[in-house]
Amino acid sequence: MISLSKLLIITVIALLSFEISPAYSQNAAQWRGINRDGQYNGTSLLKEWPENGPELLWFTEEIGNGYGAPTIANDRVFVNGETDSVSYLFAFDLKGKLQWKAPNGKEFTGSGFSHGFPGSRSTPTILGNLAYTCSGNGRIACYETSNGAEKWAIDMVKELGGNQTEFGYSESLLVDAENVYCFPGGSTTNVAAFNRFTGKPVWSSKALGDTITYCSPMFIKLPERKILVNLSRYFLFAVDCKNGELLWSYPIKSAKDDAKHCNTPIYAGGYLYSVSGEDKGDGTVKLELSPDGKSVKEIWTNNQVRNALGGFVITDNTLFTTIDKNVLRAVELSHGTIVDSVKVRNGSLIFADNKFICYGNNGEVNLINYDQKKLTVTGKLKIEKGSKEHFAHPVLSNGILYIRHGKGLMAYKVN
Repeated sequence: MISLSKLLIITVIALLSFEISPAYSQNAAQWRGINRDGQYNGTSLLKEWPENGPELLWFTEEIGNGYGAPTIANDRVFVNGETDSVSYLFAFDLKGKLQWKAPNGKEFTGSGFSHGFPGSRSTPTILGNLAYTCSGNGRIACYETSNGAEKWAIDMVKELGGNQTEFGYSESLLVDAENVYCFPGGSTTNVAAFNRFTGKPVWSSKALGDTITYCSPMFIKLPERKILVNLSRYFLFAVDCKNGELLWSYPIKSAKDDAKHCNTPIYAGGYLYSVSGEDKGDGTVKLELSPDGKSVKEIWTNNQVRNALGGFVITDNTLFTTIDKNVLRAVELSHGTIVDSVKVRNGSLIFADNKFICYGNNGEVNLINYDQKKLTVTGKLKIEKGSKEHFAHPVLSNGILYIRHGKGLMAYKVN
């Protein structure tokens, strides 16, 4: 018989193991890092890259067509892709060997101009031992990360009256401890929340009744409430995560019927920042959020700092993003003034260990050191493998840089 003291020791060890197990972490691995702000954990990253770029560890072309970035969690690499018009969630081990793939209905193939951009759009979200993803046609599905078994699914168009737009659904799903949130974009069910374990409805909201664009939402946790912030076609808006109540909306100046707002907003120091690519719109916007989260006030806009889909980063009281003139701009947050620039190709931007990595839309990857408020390019890499456009955002995990280029996924050692 086990003594009481031994039983207590076994219980404590079991509880500690549960607490530290990555499979049960309450920090979701998701689009643009755990806070959706383009910042990744990482130390001792290379300050300079070799002349031919960092070491390529592995490469695969098993992921099918798509533009969504991978997610790294539970010692797996998860990525969405399209093969033979079917949407799949793929899971690889950290050496690039396929572990499983799970179907998620028909994938977006487009028509007319958009027919030239088929494939997956979104990045999987991993929380605990469950993976959540959305196809370009709006089918949301939840899978077990160990084997790809589907637990539940919802079709935002067929079941929620969602309004699919020209380039399909691009939303990387937002998930918390209890719910998964989505933006069908319908006139009645505009935003919705579902139990993340069962897929059962929690609430639906008419919100503004505006149609979707191509943005992935984010949370802001305040003392009084947690709010969800997203971009629709004509508005930046927020709803209460508890019940979907519309809290406020901010009109996007010069937004057009074919507006393509793709950049997730960032909240920092009581202020909300958004960067869009409209030619005559606001460009970069700073809004003051009220302490209760129920209103915003415009502080400044800067039309000279515009980016359509490459994201932005805020660090050291400065906002960084690339612009279509192939320049990385640094904008101080107080007044929106440009304080530094460096020549790099316009593209997707992430940050770790005082270094930016920019994956340009021409396939050129730049390493940019940020030291004493100065930007210096210290490494270049040309992505030759893969297919179609260079639209996917890069991802960093444990000193490995993951780049998705269409059908190709590659891993580079950068520490």
